[in-house]
Amino acid sequence: MDELDITSAESKAIYQEIKDYVLKEFGLKVLTLYISQKENQKVPQCLKEKEDAIRVALEHFAMI
Repeated sequence: MDELDITSAESKAIYQEIKDYVLKEFGLKVLTLYISQKENQKVPQCLKEKEDAIRVALEHFAMI
């Protein structure tokens, strides 16, 4: 593998980067739990405003 190549995992943002991005861009603090939650799970529900901000962050990091 070429030394400039990166794995797909390395090209993805980590939770902290997503949390930092949401805080910087939207002024919202989000939990890792909110980022990783899936529909129909029994976990505290993330506010719609924070969910939208996380979605923008995931798009920013080309994860969705």
